[in-house]
Amino acid sequence: MSSDSTVHPSPSAASGSDFARLSKKIAAAGLLERRPGYYALRITVVAGLYVSGWAAVALVGDSWWSLAVAAFLAVVFGQVALLAHDAAHRQVFRRRRASEVSGRIAGAGIGMGYGWWQDKHTRHHANPNHEELDPDVDPDLLVWSQDQARAAKGLPRLIGRWQAFLFFPLLTLEGFNLHVSSAKALTNPSLKHRALDGVLLFAHFALYVTVLLWLLPPGMAIAFVAVHQCLFGVYLGSVFAPNHKGMPILKGADRPDFLRRQVLTSRNVRGGRFTDIALGGLNHQIEHHLFPSMPSPNLRRARTIVRRHCQELGLDYVETGLITSYRLALASLHQAGAPLRHARVPT
Repeated sequence: MSSDSTVHPSPSAASGSDFARLSKKIAAAGLLERRPGYYALRITVVAGLYVSGWAAVALVGDSWWSLAVAAFLAVVFGQVALLAHDAAHRQVFRRRRASEVSGRIAGAGIGMGYGWWQDKHTRHHANPNHEELDPDVDPDLLVWSQDQARAAKGLPRLIGRWQAFLFFPLLTLEGFNLHVSSAKALTNPSLKHRALDGVLLFAHFALYVTVLLWLLPPGMAIAFVAVHQCLFGVYLGSVFAPNHKGMPILKGADRPDFLRRQVLTSRNVRGGRFTDIALGGLNHQIEHHLFPSMPSPNLRRARTIVRRHCQELGLDYVETGLITSYRLALASLHQAGAPLRHARVPT
């Protein structure tokens, strides 16, 4: 589908009854129930890998093999980010306070401002792929539609011409962007608990830099940061890129009913249990957007119910392989930047 496609609600779906019927099927299958055993095991494993990674930095010490540990920790940081995501959606704990505490701990572990990210992600879920309402399609660096390309100025205008080719190289900056955006958000007076987020962010950065300079020579510490943060960014971007990029873009008054808004702007990625682990269950993006509080291990079972329901409604349910999802996302980026490539260069 074109990145400039729009979605229009079905007149018969205005009441939202289609989603109500689906919700009853999902609830009857028990798929909204918490999975404490699963999350206890997952948290234990990820926390163990996190501690082991930093212990390995200390054991390897003044050796360029520490860069291999940096690559390992990049993956671990990605897994911690996915746990923070699940906690924020109350997939782990039903109560808000427990969810916020666990989410903030996980966010602090990777240098992410929990309050900033939760606000941004909540707005994304409410209006996925909507040009004016979804912060994930703001043209701050890349342009996501041809209308954005025509209005682009500065860096987006410069990058937008060849953004499909630059997309994966730019992901190396995504880890740094996560930290910078988290810090910038602390200047926003409306951010809830910003003092707490500020303390946690400062503590993370101070401890991160102190440990590296204590264990490694300055040059090696800089190389460690570069490898660790760049690969962390690539991993994060590779997890989130297949989900909505290349799917229809909404704009203006385009407001389909909830079911269609979530299904038609999302894409699933086929794969087995390894894909579920690597992508944190977000490969079942359609189900996640329809039922964001559903524990991630239940999403695979929900997929069968949701897909059948969409088929009964004649509703497009998009599912591709992982490589194809990247190809579609890059093709969409290339198409979105077309007006910039065809624009007359001023003399």
